[in-house]
Amino acid sequence: MSTFRGSKGGAAIAAAALLALATGCGSGTGESSGGSTGASDSPESYTAKDTDITAEPGERFTLNVDQNASTREDWYLVDPEPDSSVLVSRGRDQASDSGDKPAPGAGSRLTFTFEAKGKGTTRFTLLHCTFTTCQGNTSTLPPETTGPSATPAPGATSPSQAPERITYTVTVS
Repeated sequence: MSTFRGSKGGAAIAAAALLALATGCGSGTGESSGGSTGASDSPESYTAKDTDITAEPGERFTLNVDQNASTREDWYLVDPEPDSSVLVSRGRDQASDSGDKPAPGAGSRLTFTFEAKGKGTTRFTLLHCTFTTCQGNTSTLPPETTGPSATPAPGATSPSQAPERITYTVTVS
C-alpha cells in the first residue's frame, strides 16, 4: 500500500509535479518556454548559392557550405564583413558528413550563423579556398592575400588562380 494513497499530501505532491512539468513545456506555437518574441527557434537555412537573403530584426539564419579540409578546401568570412548595426556573425560550426565519427578524407558541412540586428541592407563575403587557389591558409585562418598565390602549388606549372569570393546581400526589414 502506498503511503500517499488517499492522503492530501500525496495529492499536493502530484499536483506540484504536474505543474512543474506543464510550466517546462512551450506553448506549442513554436516559441520556447522562455517566451521568445522574435524569430523561430530553428533558424532559416541557406546554401552558398542563396546570395540575396531577407530577414527580420532579431531573426537568426544559417548559411551552409560543403567543404573538405583534408583536400585543403575551406571557407572564410572575409572583408567586407557585414555592417554590425544590421547583421552580426554568431560564429561557425562544422559537422562531418560521415556522422558522429569523422573519417579521414570525409567532407563536412560548415555552417555560418548570423543574426539580424536592425533595419537596413548590408553585404558580406565568403572566400572559398581550394588547394589550387590559396596558399598559407589553415581551417580557421584565411590566406594573407585574396589574389593568386605568388608561388605555384606543388606540381603546378604556373601560379594558382584567385580563390572564389561570393558576396551576399542581406536586407533586414
